[in-house]
Amino acid sequence: MSVSRQRVIALQISDLIRTIQEQPATDVDTALGELNASGVKYVPGAQYAGITVATRDGKLRTVGATGELPALLDEIQQRRAEGPCLSAAWEQHVIKIDDVENDQRWPAYCRDVLAESPIRTVMAFQLYADNKTMGALNFYAERAHAFDAEAVESGLIVATHCALAWNLVRRDEQFRSALTSRDVIGQAKGMLMERYHIDAVQAFEVLKRLSQNANIPLVDVAHEIVTGEHGPASSS
Repeated sequence: MSVSRQRVIALQISDLIRTIQEQPATDVDTALGELNASGVKYVPGAQYAGITVATRDGKLRTVGATGELPALLDEIQQRRAEGPCLSAAWEQHVIKIDDVENDQRWPAYCRDVLAESPIRTVMAFQLYADNKTMGALNFYAERAHAFDAEAVESGLIVATHCALAWNLVRRDEQFRSALTSRDVIGQAKGMLMERYHIDAVQAFEVLKRLSQNANIPLVDVAHEIVTGEHGPASSS
């Protein structure tokens, strides 16, 4: 691939990442879908793309898919507990199936893909992996041996930028979750302070001990108090 083509891909995907940064949270999936659709255009031979997000307990979800086939193939992976996207995410950075009909690494997965879809070539790139979840960007084609060396190189460029975009999404979700937790804990502290005439430090200590005694997260205890499920008892 020429340097100029690499720059074109990088610049155009960078524009899409800026769009993701400016999108409201409810439109993140749409923005990732646009990023994946753009990736399909840049990767020679690619017809479909999607992000696979998996947890250690084997649950999968598909994000930003172009069409219905990426979700179908993720459903097959979850059903069979095997597949290239899972392996790329947990074990390797890049995995490619040149021909689903002849690949021997994931026999159950390949058999179901042949029976239920027109897909014959799969290419998966690891986006991130931690102790709980992983993410992989996947490209699909209906023709066997659809992805050559140029396609792999283009896919790596797209995956690198997609990983940056995905990190932005995850960081935003974590930030919003932290704000929500802080608000709920603050509300619960206020209710305890008002009901029992204690200060903020004492109210937080009560929440902490309730959390320890019940062996549940402090924010869950706070939520129960705020919603009345574990509300302050009467002092009479």
